[in-house]
Amino acid sequence: MVPVNAEAVTDSGIWFRVEASSAASAVRRAAERLGAQVEMGAARIADLAIVAAELTSNLVKHADEGVLLLRPVRRAGQAGVELIAIDSGPGMADLTVSSQDGHSTTGTLGIGLGAIVRQASWFDGYSLPGKGTVLAVQVWPAEPAQPSWAGALTRPLTGETVSGDGYAVRIADGRHQVLVSDGLGHGPLAAAATDAALAAFRDAPAGPPAVVVGHLHRSMSHTRGAALAVAELAPTAGVLRYAGLGNISGVVVEGDGHRRGLVSLPGIAGHQRPTIREYDYPLAPGARLVMHSDGVVDRWRLADYPGLAERSPLVMAAILLRDAGVRRDDACVLVARSWT
Repeated sequence: MVPVNAEAVTDSGIWFRVEASSAASAVRRAAERLGAQVEMGAARIADLAIVAAELTSNLVKHADEGVLLLRPVRRAGQAGVELIAIDSGPGMADLTVSSQDGHSTTGTLGIGLGAIVRQASWFDGYSLPGKGTVLAVQVWPAEPAQPSWAGALTRPLTGETVSGDGYAVRIADGRHQVLVSDGLGHGPLAAAATDAALAAFRDAPAGPPAVVVGHLHRSMSHTRGAALAVAELAPTAGVLRYAGLGNISGVVVEGDGHRRGLVSLPGIAGHQRPTIREYDYPLAPGARLVMHSDGVVDRWRLADYPGLAERSPLVMAAILLRDAGVRRDDACVLVARSWT
């Protein structure tokens, strides 16, 4: 987490603790700066400021342990702003009803969530009584880009301002691929290793995951190295291809909650001569791929979250980060959705 008066807004975003009304102005100012940074235009920056103010107000009034992530989002040749509000309770029995104007649980006018939905280009959320709420909002300058088939979040170790964990998503020559990387250690040097992995991934020639992992390994020799894994979703073939080095966890979760673990081999990308091997797994329509670093424990069960499998990959990733992430390590969760 960073102090609420932080000035910089980078691609990895800024996490804010939102526990008092004083956080609202800092979040709003940071959102306005980011809106200008991505050249959103005055009218949409004003809409973005409303979204930021209402999200923080809801966290202060209704939430326990509220946090908010603000970051740029880029897709289909344009840039927008994404805000993700996360809390640990008390939750809402019906998020749809709570999003309607006039609905209030605290005697207010009840227009907060309704205002967010009206100003947003894209909105999704999940709430469960007793466990809390995640709200994800995107504000785009014009027509919104299509919702992504993959979503992810990273959070630094408590006390650090940068995370050694990271992720990337790409479509290369028709191949839908994702990467999760965990730079060795913590802090700037771990972040530098992961940054090198992300850059190499984006520039890697189109090829299956094992070929891509080999390219990343050769591109990272100047860093301290990282555990990482690359997955490729091929729903028309009903296959997920996966290659990993080190302790990146991967599972395929089917609609009934059945989990299939994915194999990563020992090794450190960028060091020694690791064995790189690719494995193929069945990928049913509607299945979810979940990948995370070792800053997230692997004890979550989809059955504990009724309806979560129907939400967006981003919201599912945020829920898992909230409930399974540990504060004594960097953390990253990525969720990708199979399609038909």
